[in-house]
Amino acid sequence: MLVPLATRLRPKTLSDFIGQEHLVGEGKPLFEAVKQKHLMSFILWGPPGSGKTTLARIYAKALDAILFELSAVSAGKPDVKKIVEQKTMNKPKVLFLDEIHRFNKAQQDYLLPFVESGELTLIGATTENPSFEVISPLLSRCQVFILKSHSQDDLTKMLEKAGVSLGEGACEWLIRYANGDARRMLTLLDSAQQLYGKVSADTLKNALQTFAVRYDKKGEAHYDTISAFIKSLRASQPDAALYYLARMLEGGEDPKFIARRMVIFASEDIGLAQSTALVLANEVFKAVETVGMPECAINLAHAAAYLAQAKKSRASYEAFRAAQADVQEHGELPVPLKLRNPVTKLMKGEGYGEGYQKYDQASYLPDKLKGKRYLDLS
Repeated sequence: MLVPLATRLRPKTLSDFIGQEHLVGEGKPLFEAVKQKHLMSFILWGPPGSGKTTLARIYAKALDAILFELSAVSAGKPDVKKIVEQKTMNKPKVLFLDEIHRFNKAQQDYLLPFVESGELTLIGATTENPSFEVISPLLSRCQVFILKSHSQDDLTKMLEKAGVSLGEGACEWLIRYANGDARRMLTLLDSAQQLYGKVSADTLKNALQTFAVRYDKKGEAHYDTISAFIKSLRASQPDAALYYLARMLEGGEDPKFIARRMVIFASEDIGLAQSTALVLANEVFKAVETVGMPECAINLAHAAAYLAQAKKSRASYEAFRAAQADVQEHGELPVPLKLRNPVTKLMKGEGYGEGYQKYDQASYLPDKLKGKRYLDLS
C-alpha cells in the first residue's frame, strides 16, 4: 500500500519541523519541554494542517512515553479507561485526544482525576477556542499553545522537502490552494503526481476535480461555509443565510459552533441598532444546548432569519476597537483623581474622589485622551 506523501514527510523531530517558530524555536516553550523532557499536559489550538498531531508525536517520542491516540469524535469513557488500565513498564502515558472539543462535559470530567494524578499526560488538539469548549477544571491543568496557519515561506520549504518536480506556476498554485494548510497542499500534490505523473498548474486543477465534494468539518469547507453564512447575515440576505445554515447542519457541523457565531454577530454587526438581537441569540444558544439536534435546527433557523433581517450597526464594535487601540498605544494612563475611590483617609487627602458629581458632563477620560470620541452614532 502506498503511503500518502503527507505521512511520508511527517517530521520525527523538532529539528525537522517547519513553522510554528513561536512554539518550537530555540528557547520557546515546546522546544524547552522537549529539551528538558518536561512532562506536562497541554492543548494545541490551531487550524487544520498546522502540525498539531505531528507535535504531539514528536513530544511523546522525545520523552520516551507511550503514546495513545484517540479521536473525540468516536472515542468515549471506555476507551480512556482501557488506556488507564494498561501497564507501561513505568513509562509515562501520553494521551493525544484529537478534536477534544467533541468530548462532552461528562467525558471531560472523567479525564480530570487521571490528569490531576499524573496517570495520564493529556495532549488535546482542537480547531475551536478551548476557552469555550474545554471545561475550566481541565483547562486549568493544561497549558494552551496556539498554532498559526503555515506561512508561504513554510509551505515553500515543505514543497522543496517533498522532492517533487514542479512545473511552471505549480508551486504558487499549490500555496494559494493550501491557504496555510500543509496537509491539504501535500495531499493534492500527491494526487496530481499519482494521477498524471507530473505536477503542473493544469494537472493540479484536474486532480482537484477528482476530490469528492463534501463538507469537511476540519477543512476549508468549514471556514468557507461559516464565512458565507456570516456574510449573508451581514448583507441582510435571509435566504442565503438559511441555505448555508442548512448546508452546515446537513454536513454535521456542531450546532453550538454556529450558535456561538450568531451570539458574536448580534453584538458585532447588529449592536445598538437592535439590541434585542443579542437577547434572542443568547436564548437560541441555550436552546441548542438544551434541545440538541435535530430539533435545535429550528431554533437556529429562527435566529438566522431574525439576525439577517435586523437593522445593522457596528458602532459599538468599532468604538471598542478604537478604545482598545489607545490602550495598546498609551498603556495604563492615570485615572483622573475625581474618579478614584477614596477608600482611606490618606487617599482622600491626596484628592481621590474630589470634585466628583453624579451625571457630570465633563470628560471622564484620562487627561491625555480628553475630548476623544469613540462611539459615533451619526
